[in-house]
Parts: sequence; structure tokens; C-alpha cells
Amino acid sequence: MTRRVDLDPSAVEVRDLWIPMADGVRLRARAWLPSTADREPVPVLLEYLPYRLDDWTSVRDSERHPYYAAHGYASVRVDIRGSGNSDGLFEDEYSAVELDDGVAVVEWLAAQPWSTGAVGMFGISWGGFNSLQIAERAPEALKAIVTVCSTDDRYDNDVHYMGGAVLAVDMAGWAGTMLAFASRPPRPEVVGAGWVERWRERLEHQRPLGPAWLAHQERDDYWRRGSVCENYPGIRAAVLAVGGWADPYRDAVLRLVRNLESPVRGIIGPWSHQYPDRGLAPGPGIDFLGETLRWWDRWLKGVDTGVEDDPELRAWVSDPVAPTPYVEEQPGRWVGVPWPGDAPTHRMPLGTDRVQVRSPWATGQDAGRYFPFGNAADLPPDQRAEDGRSVCVDIPVGEVPLDLLGRAVARLRVNSTHDRGHVIVRLCDVAPDGSSTLVSRGVLNLLKRDGMDTAVPMVPGEDVDVEVPLVAAGYRFPPGHRIRVALSNHYWPWVWPHAVEDTLEVDLAASSVVLPLLAPGAVPVEFGPAVHARPITITVPGGAEDPVPPRVVRHDVARGETVLEVDPGYGGTRRYPDGLQFLESAREECRVREGDPTSPRTESHWRLQLSNDGWAAHVETRSVITCDADTFLVENSVRATAERDGVEETVFERTFHDRVPRTSA
Repeated sequence: MTRRVDLDPSAVEVRDLWIPMADGVRLRARAWLPSTADREPVPVLLEYLPYRLDDWTSVRDSERHPYYAAHGYASVRVDIRGSGNSDGLFEDEYSAVELDDGVAVVEWLAAQPWSTGAVGMFGISWGGFNSLQIAERAPEALKAIVTVCSTDDRYDNDVHYMGGAVLAVDMAGWAGTMLAFASRPPRPEVVGAGWVERWRERLEHQRPLGPAWLAHQERDDYWRRGSVCENYPGIRAAVLAVGGWADPYRDAVLRLVRNLESPVRGIIGPWSHQYPDRGLAPGPGIDFLGETLRWWDRWLKGVDTGVEDDPELRAWVSDPVAPTPYVEEQPGRWVGVPWPGDAPTHRMPLGTDRVQVRSPWATGQDAGRYFPFGNAADLPPDQRAEDGRSVCVDIPVGEVPLDLLGRAVARLRVNSTHDRGHVIVRLCDVAPDGSSTLVSRGVLNLLKRDGMDTAVPMVPGEDVDVEVPLVAAGYRFPPGHRIRVALSNHYWPWVWPHAVEDTLEVDLAASSVVLPLLAPGAVPVEFGPAVHARPITITVPGGAEDPVPPRVVRHDVARGETVLEVDPGYGGTRRYPDGLQFLESAREECRVREGDPTSPRTESHWRLQLSNDGWAAHVETRSVITCDADTFLVENSVRATAERDGVEETVFERTFHDRVPRTSA
């Protein structure tokens, strides 16, 4: 449960600001300040996002920015250039312009009369990314950051590629989402009567991002930009890195704690892709704002809050539960450990046989959502069906529990019937009743076995030793259970299949999985319960759309075709306190037909409507990726209409067609 506190309204002042950039562009900002800040300057906290502070993130913003202001900070939320009501045009994720602007914003905030000159940055996902990226640029005023559910590696730990394989489920899904998000209009109440003209300029400038992402199938300079793992020493700010075991970016927390030279601490809980104080599954939440205040007070105010005495890593070790796509409260315990420390490992040989791995193309349909948000069908269900589509090796746990903490590694000797292929490794906990819970997984595009920046064909029939790192986990395998290692060469729709019908052979006698175990010196730690400011109230109008199933799998037996339909569950219909009505509906679809390399298809379809007194805006976007043996075929469409004083007009309508060669995917 999250406790929502009422703040003294006389203690916090809210100001809407325009922050000027050197080229004349102004960025829309909102600042929550202590009411005494003009007389008694305070440190400043910055959250910097493309997600519309005037509506879309306003509920989340109201939970934390006023809370920080009530505790002695100026807390500022800024929309990046070309988003929300900010001037300018959007270019790409984490563009050089975005980061240049971010540095300028930090410097502008440090120079304000209500600022002490010390600045911190925080954010989740995009805001966590650019907090790290701007910290790597090391503006003098930036003293500390809190980065949540973010990554230091844009190629191999983001929404585009995984283990060098195209992340099909989110390559289209996130590209479609960004197309829809970037196509939303500025607010007439903020930018004035010329809002349609400004909107049209944005729409005519923007280009869908999917083709750009697919055009860089190896780790090249496009992905190195903004990947702070390229320059850990460049970060001088103190870093608190926070992640969740149900979030795809949790490995970054471990890498940051291991590699940063600046003060750093890590926290990984059971959470999904959410701030850990929002009361969303899986819980339990923590007093995240209290923890961050300890961080800010130490590095922005010079107060000894004891953060340097905290363990380098505080992590949740989950206890088993029956496999389910939704768990409100995950059982387990908090531990504190030095990282990486001297933790022991447990090597598990996989057997003595040579086995053939030729899994159905729809293996992976029970993978769960790549980005769990705490919705009803986000987590992986029982893996028994997936296990039946894979080659499995079961290892008894033994008489004492095994506590996994960190990244397991599969070391496999494989050969392939083709010059390319994928190998997917899943680590499952099999209970005495036979139920199978997914604990971790890893993917390797065999073309990238020598590194993500190059593609080396396999020699068909030749044995090759490869390593498949699995994503990190904190999990207790109890006595009486079995650890299952499941091998497959398909994992749709997470992994886009190569245009071949390949078979892998795995020499189990030369293969093993190594588990990192919890250090014997781990200490129990505690957090306070979740608390944040009482958020603004939004309402769901009567007669809103009926809920649709969040995740549906259909299988056409005659055609051998499997179709996955997903409702991303971003918002639906809601009304904001200023009268704005915001309607969002989205549907994602992934389909594949057994053995047909031209059959993979992903689609993201969005409808948006914003309306208030005297105006309305409608947006419909569609993003589709298909393929043939040599090419990705990408189609994106946008249609936008506006209504002013009862008169409707078409603002923009276009379909984009792109062909991208398949170089290593």
C-alpha cells in the first residue's frame, strides 16, 4: 500500500516557466518551489521528458515534485524540444540536440535566484536514460542523479535488440508508440491560437523511428551515442541506480554499481517498469521518495545522511509463488551486499548427450510482456507449454536452498545446420506439482557470438563454444524443486527469426550453466513503506470504452499460424482537472506461421483524441513491420485532424514506406 499525504499548500509554490535555449527555442517547464525559495535559495531537482507535463504525466508528477518542494528543493519538470508544449522539433531518442538542451537546462536552473547552484536529476525510463547521459557530459552544477528503470547500453539493453537479435515485440511496439506520442498536438491553452500550425510543422518534420533502428543491426556509433557504458569515468555525479526484477533494464543497476568511479549505490526490488512507490504490481513498494531525499540531502546539501554506509547493492530475493501473469505482492526478503563482492557460484553441468534443438516458430508466446507495467497479464504464465516446445534439462536443487543473485551464464557447445541462428536459454523453477516459473532468460544471435559490433557467419556442422548471459535475477530455489534449463532456437515475438529453417545441435557434455549465488555475508535491510504526495484527481467519464482483454493468444491449427494481441494499457479515457479529455486506445499484434520465414509480422495501431472547450485533436497511427528473406519492410501511417470552433480540418496525412536490408537479423 502507498500512503498519500496532503501537503501544506502554503508551503509550496507552483510556477510555469519557459526555459530559453541558445537558438531561441523555449522549453516548457513547471517548477514546484518552497514558498521561501526566493529569500532562501534551495537546490534544484530536474526531470526531463518528452511525455507532456501539462497532461500525460501530470498525475505522476504531482505525486513527487510537490513532495520534494515540501522538503526543501525546487523540483522542475521539463518537456524536451518538440514535445508537449515546448518549442522546436523532435529528432530521435537521446539526440545530441536533446542532450545539449539538457546541459543548458541544468546550467539555467543553477543560475536562478531561487537556486543554490546545486542541481540533481532524476527520472524513470527516458528520464533515467537522459539523467545518465547528461551526467556523462558532466556539467559542473550536476552533483547527483537518481536513475530508475534505465540503461547504460542502448544497443543490447533497450527496446531494440537483445543478445544481438531484433527485439520484435518492441521494435514495432515502441516505434509505434513513439509515432503516436510524437504526433500529439501542443495545447491551445498554452501555446495560443497558432497551435494547429505549430502541430502541422511538427508532423511534417517527424520521421518514424523504426526504420532508423533497424538500419543499425550491429552495435555501431548510432547506439554508442548515449550509451554511458562507453565512458563510465565521464560520470562525476553521485548515482543512485534503481531497478526491478520485472523490468528489462535491471542489469544496468549491477553494471553501474560495478563500474562507476563516482559515488554509487544500487537498489533492485520486485517491481515492474514503474516508480517503486506507486502501489503497482508486483509489490511490495518502498519509501522511494524518502530514500532519494537521503541521496539529495547528502550530495546537494552536504548533510551526512548515512547513504555512504548503505550496502553497495540492496536487492530483493524472491521466494517462489505459483506461476501467474499477475502477483500483487511478491514474497521474499531484502538483503544488502557488496557488489560484485566475493559471492560464490554454482556450476550446473547439463548432461552427457548431444541433443537436437528445433523449436516451433511460436515458441515464446508465453514470454510475458517485455515492459511489464503492473497490468493483469504482464508477467510470464506457467512455462510448461513453452518447456514442451523446448529441450529441457532438470537439475534437482538438493537439500539446501540456492539463492540466486546476479546474472547466470550458459556456456554451450553448439553447431547449426545454417550459417546463422539464435539460441535462447530460459531458467525456470519447477515445483513438485510440475508448474514451471520463469526466473531468467538469455538470447544470443549466433552471428554476434564474437561481439555485438560485428556479424560472423557460422560454419554449418562445426562445433562452436558460445556464452549466453541471462538477465539478472534475485530468486530462492527451495529444496524439493528442480532448476530447469530450457533451450530453444525460436522465441517469437520477442526475437525476430532469421530467414532460415535451422536446427541446432547442443553438446550437453560440454555445456553448463553457472549461477551466481547470494554472498554468505549478506545482511538484512529494511525500507519504510511507500509514501508520496496526494496526486491530482482525474476522472473516467461515464460510458467510457469497455475494457478489452490485455493479452490474447490465438492459434490457427490448419494454417499453423499463431497470433498474439496485446492491449498496452497506457491510459484509456480520462478527464483532467482543467477540463481536458484525453482518449488513448492502442492494440499491438504479432503473428507468425510455422516454418515460413516471410510470415513474421508486427503491428502497432493507436487512436488518440484530445479535446477541451472550443477545440479537439484526433490522431491515428499505424506501424507495421514485415519481411522477406533479405529485407525488412516497414510501413507507418499518420492521420491527424483538428477541430476549432466546430470546424474540422485535416492537419496531416501520410504513409511512409521503408525497405531496410537484413544485414545480421
